[in-house]
Amino acid sequence: MDGFDVQSLGYVAPALSNELHISRTQLGPVLSAAPLGVLLGSIFFSMLADKIGRRPVLIASTIFYALLTWMTARATSLEELRIVRVIGGLGMGAIMPNAMALVSEYSPQRSRVTIMMVVANGFTAGAALGGFVAAWLLPRFGWRSVFYFGAAVPMVIAILMIVLLPESLQFLVLQGRRALQVGRWLKRIVPSIDVTGAEFVLPAADRKKGGITFIRLLYDGRAAGTLLLWTVNFMNLLNLYFLQGWLTTVVTDAGYPQPTAAMVASMVQVGGTVGAFTLGWFVNKWGFVPVLTTLGVLGSINIAAIGQSWIPLAMLTTVVFIAGVCVTGGQAAINALSATFYPTELRSTGIGAGLGVGRLGAIIGPTLASVLLGLGWSARDLFYAAAVPPLIVAAAMLVWRYVGMPGAPVDSKAEVAAH
Repeated sequence: MDGFDVQSLGYVAPALSNELHISRTQLGPVLSAAPLGVLLGSIFFSMLADKIGRRPVLIASTIFYALLTWMTARATSLEELRIVRVIGGLGMGAIMPNAMALVSEYSPQRSRVTIMMVVANGFTAGAALGGFVAAWLLPRFGWRSVFYFGAAVPMVIAILMIVLLPESLQFLVLQGRRALQVGRWLKRIVPSIDVTGAEFVLPAADRKKGGITFIRLLYDGRAAGTLLLWTVNFMNLLNLYFLQGWLTTVVTDAGYPQPTAAMVASMVQVGGTVGAFTLGWFVNKWGFVPVLTTLGVLGSINIAAIGQSWIPLAMLTTVVFIAGVCVTGGQAAINALSATFYPTELRSTGIGAGLGVGRLGAIIGPTLASVLLGLGWSARDLFYAAAVPPLIVAAAMLVWRYVGMPGAPVDSKAEVAAH
């Protein structure tokens, strides 16, 4: 539902523009409003989660962005939309880093990457669902109904999390708190284990150290890896939000009905859903570097093809789908790489910082597109330009290998707590 709510504005953009009398050039800053909030939320609430825990941050942020999504449906002006989307983005930004960190810390090493990518795929699947929900709700109930739906479901999920969501065992041991709770949850995982009088410890790499967590992303041999992760997040999310924010409008302007345009745009996320389910196998077999490099090159080719005016609808749908596999599916792999790269005490902060820097690209992408359209750029020109960032992702991954950063999932040493 985080993915649904972040991306939903792009699906309803034409209808919203007509009702609120928002021009195409004014639409860019509105589309960039939520990513701005997500940028701030993903950095600051990830650092908070490394201090107070994954569970309370996930629950509170879900309730928060559900309320702000409901307020989006009540907006009556351009300015209201921008303010509500920025504030709501703060809550949305806390979801992915903490979900990925929590899942990483509950997954066995042999299948950690696959499980993380499947869970990260929830963001992609929700964004893909937005296209289908918008296509069904728009002609029946109007654009506001999409946001009412996007507010109700997370609120139900938040209630379920209050009852069912556990805290990270590594985090509890790292903080030296609630040993009895750690023991109870370990027995749920391995019922035969005897934890009577046990003292819980972590591997040396995950033990707590001093200093500001954000600054420590650049120390202890992590500087090159951190900067490269920021680069690939920036470039990939720039493209993802450009595609998601403008595809519906561009396809509508090409003469297709709005429901058809929304369905074509949803192929970005459908492709990402398929990609995230399948790419984990390739990562486990070959490692992150070959997979992400290949995705960058293949994504560039298909994004360049989207803007061709001669392309028929079936082929357009296909190349958008492949672009989704590479860009959106690739983002799940980038998130998993971040989670395997950082130790427990920096994991939420590391993932959140990468996604936060990436949100700068998410802000720039839609806004830059609106500026370029205002300068007279054609759709073909826009998609030629959008074909460049995936090539930069591929180049960054080659540098990752050159400087000797770990590139295979087996390099992750974040083990479960031992006693």
